[in-house]
Amino acid sequence: MSTQLSITFAGDTFPHPKGAVFARHETFHPRFGWLKKGFDACEQDGGVFDRDDATVVLGVGKNMVRSIAYWTSAFKLVLERKDGAGRAKQYSPTELGTRLLGQKGWDPFLEDLASLWLLHWYLLRPPCYATTWYYAFNVLRDRSFTGDDLYQGLKDYQEAEYPLARAAASSLKKDSSCLLRMYTGHGDAKSFSEDSIDSPFVDLGIIYRLGEEKRYAFQIGAKPTLPPEVIVAACLDYASIVTSSEKTIAVSRLLYDHGSPGMAFKLTESVLSEAIESVARTNKAISFSESSGLMQMAFSGDPAELHLQVLSDYYAR
Repeated sequence: MSTQLSITFAGDTFPHPKGAVFARHETFHPRFGWLKKGFDACEQDGGVFDRDDATVVLGVGKNMVRSIAYWTSAFKLVLERKDGAGRAKQYSPTELGTRLLGQKGWDPFLEDLASLWLLHWYLLRPPCYATTWYYAFNVLRDRSFTGDDLYQGLKDYQEAEYPLARAAASSLKKDSSCLLRMYTGHGDAKSFSEDSIDSPFVDLGIIYRLGEEKRYAFQIGAKPTLPPEVIVAACLDYASIVTSSEKTIAVSRLLYDHGSPGMAFKLTESVLSEAIESVARTNKAISFSESSGLMQMAFSGDPAELHLQVLSDYYAR
């Protein structure tokens, strides 16, 4: 990822990370209630995570405070900035955070699984501040893998793409284990604990265990809890990032480009096409076309604004 670019969503500019981002979660995956807690705290005080009494305000330990700060930023619910002196960090709610988790938000307590899918997209959406997650969903091509496969592949990726990162093996292993616990409730045997299952993202079922073996696999294709509106909204959001004035984007790009919704959600061509056609039946600003073997999603207007409209319509139902 380039260090010279930034990406804008609904008025919020997210700078690309200057390098790889590893193990900032303090070994904790996002737990039930953490994202809402972190967002609400930032609404009240942008410097809450650096306060001496942050553990009291948030009701968690010091390491968990740092983890909540990281996850709320990584999911793009808040923007992290340094203060004028370049020391203390300030966090401000993003448009996404306010629309989703604000007092009058779409789903403040994340009761709809669609909201977790939306957050999953925003975690992986360029720019991504969770390099291991980016690697697992975009670069790792094996449908099934072990925890060690994930670690070894990540290590090779880091050395090839971020040779100056000097990431410790322990950091890469912590990331690999955290990712598996976040989506399956299980990490390697040594790290398993009761806390391992306390992740709302397990309910997505996008990664699952293969029997009793220490192998994992991606769930490819349709997901019963992933609404077409979230798929299409993510496609429009992605189009706003990678296109300029074009009003179409090839389905192949939405499926296979690094950072695309197809990679994030592990979709097939038929599932993606059906989602676009489904939303297009009620939203005339979106259409699906196929000509000479080229399948495309077309849209009128600004795709960034349109993606918010699709989400607003979904949550208004």
